[in-house]
Amino acid sequence: VQLVESGGGLVQPGGSLRLSCAVSGYSFSRYDMSWYRQAPGKERELVAVIKSTGISLNYAESVKGRVTISRDNAKNTVYLQMNRLNAEDTAVYYCRAQSWPFDYWGQGTQVTVSS
Repeated sequence: VQLVESGGGLVQPGGSLRLSCAVSGYSFSRYDMSWYRQAPGKERELVAVIKSTGISLNYAESVKGRVTISRDNAKNTVYLQMNRLNAEDTAVYYCRAQSWPFDYWGQGTQVTVSS
């Protein structure tokens, strides 16, 4: 099982990014998928979750209204669309796949918001 994030980079405040997480090696549609982030010196925090059923939930108060999580089971990929980015969004973003007892993480993609 492999999770590979992409789409990170440097973006100006107010800009947008779409992160992707491509998954290989298992039945993607059976897994709950989520995005986490970890800023320098801070604990990793949950950003958003999308269940295997397609129900999506945004957990971080700081991203509500600015972030959309989605999945394409045909492409084995989960996305995180982020809009109106600000400096506090700077972090390494990680993709996670869960279906008890299995729990997989990607290596992360860096998002830097700076002018």
